[in-house]
Amino acid sequence: MNECAKNFMREATVDSASSPYRGRFAPTPSGALHFGSLVGALGSYLDARAHRGTWLIRIEDADTKRSHASHIDAILKSLEAHGLCSDLPVRRQSHHRGDYEAALERLRTWLYPCHCSRKTWQHGAAIGALGPIYPGHCRHRPETNLAPGGYAIRLRLPDTELRFHDRLRGACRYPLASRIGDPVLRRRDGDIAYALAVVIDDAKQGITHVVRGADLLAATAIQIVLQRLLDLATPDYLHLPLVLTAEKRKLSKQNHAPALNDAAAAGNLIAALAFLGQTTDGPRETDSPIQILESAVKS
Repeated sequence: MNECAKNFMREATVDSASSPYRGRFAPTPSGALHFGSLVGALGSYLDARAHRGTWLIRIEDADTKRSHASHIDAILKSLEAHGLCSDLPVRRQSHHRGDYEAALERLRTWLYPCHCSRKTWQHGAAIGALGPIYPGHCRHRPETNLAPGGYAIRLRLPDTELRFHDRLRGACRYPLASRIGDPVLRRRDGDIAYALAVVIDDAKQGITHVVRGADLLAATAIQIVLQRLLDLATPDYLHLPLVLTAEKRKLSKQNHAPALNDAAAAGNLIAALAFLGQTTDGPRETDSPIQILESAVKS
């Protein structure tokens, strides 16, 4: 069994007091890793190493329809082939449903049941930073039993502007009502939404720094609201530029991005370093992934 897989099997929650810096890479097992995934993983890994911190891998499989167990080992093996292994046991979201349900209970007074299907509200809805903005048809429903029952659970966002600092992009401002809208925290099918799961996971793992793609910049506003409501620490955020296709669309599994060729790990790393604006004068494709990573951290 490879070292990444061993850490996965020894899954545990870690103590945030043991490291002043703790970062993470958190892929969804809906397919193989691609070049965009590698850029995100490498960016977070190098930032952790530059700060002499701890770097973790988390498997974000709370969305049962998109996640497949067969992809988990492949993802860990691909990361290991590129020299990227978690310093501590890997957390898998599907093993921690109780943590998310407990958070929903704590948020009860901010939640409401939503019986709307997307078809009933998305047509004609205003477009915000994360797509169509929910117009609030069910917003004034009283809080009710939170047990799954064929309806979604939404968070009633405060009508204010959320401001935060991104280490790359500087000051970010999002009027919550006009640019975001009330997010779903648990879907109609009972799955916990990313917005809630990621906040709880980061807190449980003591994450201090988040380095990820710019497509999640606006989602940070929701996450910070949840952190404040749950009295959790807010990590430092850095959102990297996205790898785009020739059509200027985000390189993603949904866009059929080709899987990483693990046999060409050195070349992949050098290309990812170049995308991140790091020097590639020293590393060679004949070097091992570990040598390339060590060189990148030193530079």
